[in-house]
Amino acid sequence: MGVIALISAALMLVIREPMRVALALITTMVMLGGIYGLLGVHFIAAFQVLIYVGAVMVFMVYVIMLLEVREAPGNTRYSRFLVPGVTAFAALVGVLGISVFRSTADVLSAPGAPAFSLTQFSSAFLSQYWLEFELTSVFLVAAIVAALAVIKVSRRAHG
Repeated sequence: MGVIALISAALMLVIREPMRVALALITTMVMLGGIYGLLGVHFIAAFQVLIYVGAVMVFMVYVIMLLEVREAPGNTRYSRFLVPGVTAFAALVGVLGISVFRSTADVLSAPGAPAFSLTQFSSAFLSQYWLEFELTSVFLVAAIVAALAVIKVSRRAHG
């Protein structure tokens, strides 16, 4: 799942067609939800899939469809960032591979510091940072409304 998430995340950087980029982002988010499920934090996995894939991506795909972005004939399929993207992806995979094979337990935790756990993170996230999360969702809806207003204004000006 991690490999598929990394590949689809890298594809988002190099594909030019907006709908395909959105599908790659959906794949990345679903794979992250699967990783959360495998880690045993099923609530966050369900949260990831329901909120981000189910709601946010529906809005994004809806806006892409409203913009009616069409590929012009003769355009290249991939962005000019294909080579730098593949290079950065290879570097990321290399760094991740090195970190997996070497012992990083002493680097990750400072002496006397409590170990990081997803249970502590999720309880802090849902108890302390819920307002910021909800404000983010309000800002996303406001951004979509603004995009629709821009589309309406530009259609009036051109038609």
